Amino acid sequence: MMPGLAASPVIFERISLDETQFEVYWLSWKIPLLNETLQEYALRMTQEIKHENPVLMGVSFGGVLVQEMAAFVAVRKLIIVSSVKTQAEIPLRMRIIRNTKAYHLVPTRLLQNIEVLRPLAFNHALKLRFKLYEKYLSVRDKDYLEWAIFQMLYWSRTVADERVIHIHGDADEVFPIENIKSCITVPGGSHIMIVLRYRWFNEYLPKIILNEL
Repeated sequence: MMPGLAASPVIFERISLDETQFEVYWLSWKIPLLNETLQEYALRMTQEIKHENPVLMGVSFGGVLVQEMAAFVAVRKLIIVSSVKTQAEIPLRMRIIRNTKAYHLVPTRLLQNIEVLRPLAFNHALKLRFKLYEKYLSVRDKDYLEWAIFQMLYWSRTVADERVIHIHGDADEVFPIENIKSCITVPGGSHIMIVLRYRWFNEYLPKIILNEL
């Protein structure tokens, strides 16, 4: 299981699968090497895979990464959550940011010190969201953040990998579902549904892996 951009694998802490059927391993982000491409990074990440024919599951940018990793290892299943399969599924606002190079204005220092934004939370929902960010956004390295944002915006895949099983919430605010083709839809699922809708995953993920759904 690969977490999303800058996220800790602790986002999977409430995903509980039958231990008599599944062995679950969490992957963590590495700091990219100088000028390392996404494909080179994906190859390096495959060194963490110790079993043959694994099920790879990635969330958000982690979903993009596992698709690239699957080019180097044989997988039993390739699952992405709250993610995209091609650049065509990336929303217009992200493409505008890419084309205008406005990503250079992304305040990565705020991501490094997200705690300073907590006073701006003026209602319960925002306070909850900041608590989640503080807990789960653990990769604060500036080089990593800039690299990851660039790789997400410039991901060049145009043809979806036919092996991908795509799980997506119909309330995803980062990758709106109207841009998504061929997915298993989670009603009411937001971009962070891997945390908030863990009961859905505990019920349906085993069925998806075992071809029972």
